[in-house]
Amino acid sequence: MANFQGKRILLVEDDNFLSELLSKKLIENQASMMRAADGEEAIKMLKSNPKFDLILLDLMLPKIGGFEVMEAINADEKIKGTPIIILSNLGQKNDIEKGVSLGAKKFLVKAILSLDEIVDAAAEIIK
Repeated sequence: MANFQGKRILLVEDDNFLSELLSKKLIENQASMMRAADGEEAIKMLKSNPKFDLILLDLMLPKIGGFEVMEAINADEKIKGTPIIILSNLGQKNDIEKGVSLGAKKFLVKAILSLDEIVDAAAEIIK
């Protein structure tokens, strides 16, 4: 079982059901969670709370998409370098390459993974 005690995670996901399930799972593993339902909200949260240990980021989001969120993170010295795991159903090679080029540590296709596998991937990044 992963232990995220003292770790702050931002989950950026517009699917409320998935967001709720994944948040519960991470909280069970001691994570301190914040959630954003769109890219604009995520950027505001990151600028006002720059000390996240990990960002779980969907790509297809209302208002501002995941790639644009990553560009905003890279442009801001206070939050640049925050580990990001892309959590998306876009699994095309060019999407993965773009995500990695923008600094994603992992690219997970959520349709094929269990919540436990997502939690394990997060634990691997923020040991």
